Amino acid sequence: MTGNVIESLAHGFAPLKTERLMLRPLEPGDAAALHRLINDWEVSRTLSEVPFPYPRELADEWIAASRAQLAKGTAYHLAVTGLDAGREILVGGVGLRIDRARRMGKLGYWVGRRYWGHGVASEAAWRLASWGLANLDIDGLEATVDRANAASVAVLRHVGFRETGAGRQVFLARGTPHDVVHLMATRDDLTAGPGAEPENQAPLDGGKPLLLVAACALIDGDGRVLLARRPEGKKMAGLWEFPGGKLKRGETPEAALIRELKEELNIEIASACLAPLAFASHAYETFHLLMPLYVCRRWGGRPTPLEGQALAWVRPEKLAEYKMPAADRPLIPLLRDFL
Repeated sequence: MTGNVIESLAHGFAPLKTERLMLRPLEPGDAAALHRLINDWEVSRTLSEVPFPYPRELADEWIAASRAQLAKGTAYHLAVTGLDAGREILVGGVGLRIDRARRMGKLGYWVGRRYWGHGVASEAAWRLASWGLANLDIDGLEATVDRANAASVAVLRHVGFRETGAGRQVFLARGTPHDVVHLMATRDDLTAGPGAEPENQAPLDGGKPLLLVAACALIDGDGRVLLARRPEGKKMAGLWEFPGGKLKRGETPEAALIRELKEELNIEIASACLAPLAFASHAYETFHLLMPLYVCRRWGGRPTPLEGQALAWVRPEKLAEYKMPAADRPLIPLLRDFL
């Protein structure tokens, strides 16, 4: 891959923003600031693969390598920047390495010492973790932290990581092995379930509220089914589902689907075109989901994603290849048999 192509792909990565920060590809012009911040014993000693002293030329090499990895989609090492008097400044870095075979991402981050204690690490780590699970073909995230680095462990727990084990690892700057904590997070850990806490629903006998959701399998003239990928910012972001949504108070499932499909896909559907096929009944940790599934072969307009979601027309025999919420998965064989 040529340098020009790598530059183009790196620049094609849309920066991720938070209330205070921006996460963007590292650029050659960041080298001096990166070297100044990371060539600090208090910073480098906590990072397993960073030497101390940190040579100036290593900053240039790292930036070039990170841009090549970003272009290939094997890792997403980003600069974390903020604004100081309207001027962009580098405050740290955050990265996600992808293990495609295991469908996992490994999260790492660092922040310059002068910016410690301001919540920068938590904000940046949360943003990249949320983006990764919503947009990459991974099922979870991992991280490894020096057990003595209580602040970093607290950052990961705040994001939603849970401890899964312990071990020993050599830290390059210190040259010796140290005790480490292994942590992990899935979509459930990060978002606490596939739907918002239900409102105005009567609790079941077991104490869990009942959430009513209607879903629709749109079927085109070739017999393909439309799936939508939940966008970042929604619960269970990154998973594929049948379009639809929660019923409002006093709303029928058909009325909810007509409204939701207009809001999500900008299509018009008549109630007579919705045929009930099956339903899902699934107990999540904090609520119980009841979801009727309808099929529809006729609608007005062209399905257009209005909420930033990706869409896919899928052959029935390929539906099981798409990662879906637990409640949706039992509906796949029923729909496949119907088609």
